Amino acid sequence: MTKMGRYYRDLAACIPPTPRKKQVLTPMKQVNPFRQASYVLSAHELRQLPPDEGIEVAIAGRSNAGKSSAINALTDQKSLARTSKTPGRTQQIVIFRVDDERRIADLPGYGFAKVPLALKEHWQQVLEAYFQSRHCLRGVVLVMDIRHPMKPFDQQMLAWCQAAGVPCHVILTKADKLKRGPAQATLLSVRKKLPELGSAQVFSARTRDGVEHLIDHLRGWFEFDQDHEQPADA
Repeated sequence: MTKMGRYYRDLAACIPPTPRKKQVLTPMKQVNPFRQASYVLSAHELRQLPPDEGIEVAIAGRSNAGKSSAINALTDQKSLARTSKTPGRTQQIVIFRVDDERRIADLPGYGFAKVPLALKEHWQQVLEAYFQSRHCLRGVVLVMDIRHPMKPFDQQMLAWCQAAGVPCHVILTKADKLKRGPAQATLLSVRKKLPELGSAQVFSARTRDGVEHLIDHLRGWFEFDQDHEQPADA
């Protein structure tokens, strides 16, 4: 080896090796499985509903509580559920398909709706029968306006859930209308009044506060697994 070659060899030996770059594992985030929800049918009678099989989760709420906006926020779709300035437009049980084994049932809201008394009585009977006989019903999301919670309609829904042994998760919508202090005070007050299988959270479709919490809760009811995860930077 020449003198110059030995020089470069010795010089290279003095240079520390370049440290290997540590492999960073990309955390996984959960995909929202409800983005694929699509309209299936509207039923006026229980016999018009899909077969009583698979998993079904119902969403109920008084007129003007923000139920349609909550459904659209949950599914990340702008108009899956029709929003309207006229309360109580949902006067049938509307079924949305999540996949072949999973469904969302949008129940009629008739608290302040300007509908005939006969129609209100009809839905009183249909909904009571729905809770008593729908074996695939895994849980109920009860939508309450955080400024006006626990009205008679809400209490009736909670009573039906308790009688049927069905879990009920309350979302206190329009939380952006209140400051954090009053919103948390209302949440604590509502939680104290819930049955054993009840839970509650604050929610705002406008700011999306609480949307991820609701998605996580429903993932459990619908028995979604790790198949719905993807890298966080995807």
